[in-house]
Amino acid sequence: MAKAKPSLSFLFLSHLLFFMALLQPSSSKPAAAPNTDFIKSSCMSTHYPSLCVQCLSGYAPSVQQDPRQLARAALQVSLARARAAASYVAQLSRLQGITPRESQAVRDCVQNVGNSVSKLSRSIDELGQMGGGQGAAGEAFDWHMSNVQTWVSGALTDDNTCLDGFARPGMDGKAKSAVRGRLVEVAQVASNALALVDRFGSRHRGAAKGQP
Repeated sequence: MAKAKPSLSFLFLSHLLFFMALLQPSSSKPAAAPNTDFIKSSCMSTHYPSLCVQCLSGYAPSVQQDPRQLARAALQVSLARARAAASYVAQLSRLQGITPRESQAVRDCVQNVGNSVSKLSRSIDELGQMGGGQGAAGEAFDWHMSNVQTWVSGALTDDNTCLDGFARPGMDGKAKSAVRGRLVEVAQVASNALALVDRFGSRHRGAAKGQP
């Protein structure tokens, strides 16, 4: 007795159900979306939101919805970029054809970016001493926050001072373009970190006062 062949309607329905199953979103995607959305919305408070999202999206699993962890991640990114820039600028003095004026600007820049690295490192340590709960508010929190804001702002100033050194007349050689190629983004990342630190401070104080 010959076996009955499946009908076309049955085959069509089977294929349709199979492809519908493939198109269903995976269960992991909804869990990651809120973290990314939090970073994106937080980055809107910065001067360079696209760069902010680009640098910090990878930290979404550890950041969750925590503005303190986001500020810390932003500082860590800023520190890593500043360290890389400091190493890069230190090598520019060996560029062939560099003028004495450019050489001096490079030496000054190495010192500026070195100071920036030191301040960012101190700011990360200081942030680690600030509790994330409401009980950490008050004078102690304000004191730590003031230190962090001062050091990050100082690091940003150091980065811009380096760039200003190459904005003088006669600074149109290889060194200027090389430094600007690195330091402009370093300064932008530091600016974003400062904005996120400020945002964390404001939200933490608001939560301590019972504000939404």
